[in-house]
Amino acid sequence: MKFRQWALGALLGLSSVTSAWAHDYKVGQIQIDDPWVRASAPGQTNGAGYLDIDNDAKTADRLVSVSSDAAERVELHTVQAEKGVARMRHLPEGIEVPADGEVKLAPGGYHVMFMNLKQPFVAGGEVPATLKFEKAGEVAVKFEIKPIGHQPDADHAHMDHMKH
Repeated sequence: MKFRQWALGALLGLSSVTSAWAHDYKVGQIQIDDPWVRASAPGQTNGAGYLDIDNDAKTADRLVSVSSDAAERVELHTVQAEKGVARMRHLPEGIEVPADGEVKLAPGGYHVMFMNLKQPFVAGGEVPATLKFEKAGEVAVKFEIKPIGHQPDADHAHMDHMKH
């Protein structure tokens, strides 16, 4: 009987690992990993989305746009320091993804800006969106809504530890 309980526990554990992997998407030679946003604070009307993009192609590609019904407008942005002050800047030409390379959209750098949210982002939910690449085409993704205080570096350090 104990073996059955152990086997059931192991199976349930594997299903939670599998669901964590389910947040990876692919279009052509482009792999999208771990799309996420933070939950909205009270009164917050915008939200930022983050993800990792891996390009296995021998030529560069470009993330040209993101669309989502969750906001009135969605733009690609970066954060740049101007005279010691960090400012967001819209990237109307998109974000280049180098050949055999990767780009990380992360806090303090490149990000997807969801502007004029139709409803607040609530932790535990998902935000559907479509990423459009210049060469690879379009891919539907779901941004996982993490808690307001989510710190991605803490999770990645834990995940790296799990790999060893």
